[in-house]
Amino acid sequence: MQHKNLTPGIGMNKTDLFIGFLIGLLASFLGCYLFIVFATQYNFISGVQIMKSQGSLGKLVTLGSILDLILFAILLKSNKEVMARGVVLSVIILTIITVFL
Repeated sequence: MQHKNLTPGIGMNKTDLFIGFLIGLLASFLGCYLFIVFATQYNFISGVQIMKSQGSLGKLVTLGSILDLILFAILLKSNKEVMARGVVLSVIILTIITVFL
């Protein structure tokens, strides 16, 4: 009986991980954009500046990441597990960046 090699990194398509990471970042920024445009009376740039001055930038990124949750579920349904890992990685990176801003 042969076993698959379960070592992380071996057999994992790194381009799919990178594509999932990029899609995750784009979905987060799209979610932030949609929230600012439809929920406030500001345009995107001034909305981000106002949210940052109020200390609400983390909340903005959290609301933007809701699209990542939907994207993650769609990728898992279509058996794109590595791309879904990339989406999770993008959320983790955005969280770390937001903590330090």
